Amino acid sequence: MHNERLQAYIEKMIPDRSDLIMEMEAYAKEHKVPIMEIEGIEAMLQLLRIQQPQSILEVGTAIGYSALRMAYALPDIRIVTIERDAERYEEAEKFIARSGKEEHIAIIKGDALEVEDEIKDKGPYDSIFIDAAKGQYKRFFEIYSKYLNVDGLIITDNVLFKGLVYESEIENKRIRNLVRKINDFNQWLMNNEDYHTVILPIGDGVAISKRK
Repeated sequence: MHNERLQAYIEKMIPDRSDLIMEMEAYAKEHKVPIMEIEGIEAMLQLLRIQQPQSILEVGTAIGYSALRMAYALPDIRIVTIERDAERYEEAEKFIARSGKEEHIAIIKGDALEVEDEIKDKGPYDSIFIDAAKGQYKRFFEIYSKYLNVDGLIITDNVLFKGLVYESEIENKRIRNLVRKINDFNQWLMNNEDYHTVILPIGDGVAISKRK
């Protein structure tokens, strides 16, 4: 979301992560697993350090990268995270087992649109992080915001979708439809009467929503 020189400068200033986290970043790059961009996750972690949540719900585990970043940043946190892809679920289990954070992270295997009862039983949550199927963001928000504590935050990644949300002509039909859904979600979120929301142009675009 920045010009290349500015983005390179910001990334250069970010300290190296642990060996395990760096390994996960390399794995994600090699296997084309979508994980949160480095400047985006650093901003989110700082926000969470300020908020100091005791419990977090993550919609979209992938290989466990964001969950582990949050667990390292907040040593006493309890994280519940949802993943429907069997291969990514297994990789997340392996990485989390190596991290020493198994007691802090519970992975729910299943579609986030279908596991509400299980998530409800483990709530409520101080923060919710949405980073899964972008075309379903509005449904994820509507389903799980019910289990957010009064002073809670909802953080949503990829809301600027590589800048395509402000492009008027997109040839690929599938991408065009997805961008439309993200735009619709952004409009709905920014005009939601129950939340104050700001979109930060960092990483791939991060929306921060707080209950009014």
